[in-house]
Amino acid sequence: MSSTHIGHYINGATVAGQSERTQPVTNPSTGAVTGQVALAGAQDVNAAVASALAAFPAWADAPPLRRARVMFKFLELLHQHKDALAHAITAEHGKVFTDAQGEVARGIDIVEFATGIPQLLKGDYTEQVATGIDNWTLRQPLGVVAGITPFNFPVMVPMWMFPVAIAAGNTFILKPSPTDPTPSLMMAGLLKQAGLPDGVFNVVQGDKVAVDALLEHPDVKAISFVGSTPIANYIYETGAHHGKRVQALGGAKNHMVVMPDADLEQAVDALIGAAYGSAGERCMAISVAVLVGDVADKIMPKLVERTKALKVLNGENLAAEMGPIVTQQAHERISGYIALGVDEGAKLLVDGRGFNSAQAGAGCEQGFWMGGSLFDHVTTGMRIYKEEIFGPVLACVRVPDFATAVQIINDHEFGNGVSCFTRDGNVAREFSRRIQVGMVGINVPIPVPMAWHGFGGWKRSLFGDMHAYGEEGVRFYTKQKSIMQRWPESTPKGAEFVMPTSK
Repeated sequence: MSSTHIGHYINGATVAGQSERTQPVTNPSTGAVTGQVALAGAQDVNAAVASALAAFPAWADAPPLRRARVMFKFLELLHQHKDALAHAITAEHGKVFTDAQGEVARGIDIVEFATGIPQLLKGDYTEQVATGIDNWTLRQPLGVVAGITPFNFPVMVPMWMFPVAIAAGNTFILKPSPTDPTPSLMMAGLLKQAGLPDGVFNVVQGDKVAVDALLEHPDVKAISFVGSTPIANYIYETGAHHGKRVQALGGAKNHMVVMPDADLEQAVDALIGAAYGSAGERCMAISVAVLVGDVADKIMPKLVERTKALKVLNGENLAAEMGPIVTQQAHERISGYIALGVDEGAKLLVDGRGFNSAQAGAGCEQGFWMGGSLFDHVTTGMRIYKEEIFGPVLACVRVPDFATAVQIINDHEFGNGVSCFTRDGNVAREFSRRIQVGMVGINVPIPVPMAWHGFGGWKRSLFGDMHAYGEEGVRFYTKQKSIMQRWPESTPKGAEFVMPTSK
């Protein structure tokens, strides 16, 4: 593939932008530079906001059913082009094609949810709240809203945001990761084909310069973010300082508890898929196995065997189970954590740093390749336990009992996702009730909620009050208005100097 310029999408057209800064886009499987993405300056962000602001009045005034019909057409086009989107993900992110297909499918679920916006925007009505007075509530869009999204899900995570926001009557600016920018422009093109008016959806490629411009712009009313906890904290504080509504999803250190009564074959399958799928570059990846009682001695040999047997291949190979690391910088960071784990005294049973890139397929010698790594005898004081590695590294912690397993998870600063494998209904119930984590799986390793339930963690995994998508998403992208109404014929004579009551 020849190197191409990847620009912005503003007011219904692809534009180069006014900033001359660019960043290379690389195929992680081959290491080849495939494009140069524009990095927006404040002027580019201002142009996108102006476009969205101009489009907002007419779009907000459109009946919800008309907005839903655009979403229905977009849904139809997504089904027609889902494989093209998945190939674009694999080309710039590196995840295996079948996983990319799954990402697109989960994004499509949100669009399907958003087509129900007429029902979701219905308010409440109370007749005769006081003599001659009726009261009702309605939900109205905020205005121009923005989404700042990560490299690891360049289709699904933006779709956590813009379908609900747009269906609710807002106009939207997407600032995707510059690591894999092409899918954002593909989605913009499909929205235009679906009949979305120009200016309602815009894409601004870029880095921190673009992020700060969005955070500071007075016409941007809300910001949604997914990424690391330090940046989520920054987005939340800065956005709030500038008077914006903010929803910032941060990092994770997801645990999977394996009880002695669990089906161990199922548990091994779950750990291998959840730890090494997408090269561990998922906010819902399982990065810690909490092995209770004598489970560790039974399960570790199986984990070693399966980790060594991982099919690490070019993502376009349908036999692939894991692809490359997204960038060389990420590869170096993950390698550093593996070395740190050894220095801290954890037992490295499988070392993914020795993976031979030639095994990944023809032309992959310069790619950012790594195999799965497996640690045993990890303790809660180690940095490889406490910090988010975001790579194919599974840390195994041995604990004596269920209570200890719950305690160490509740003590962790992150509270994104967690899982427990057991056959005991009481253990499952107690785990679900007592664990201080936002998304819980019982014999489900990656408990990502479906489109109508909403996604979000607890503790330092979420900054803000509302989760992503679902009815929480509708509430985030709208503001409630209460209206009380009385007609002259039922209005008492004379001035009223006391607080109105229900009399």
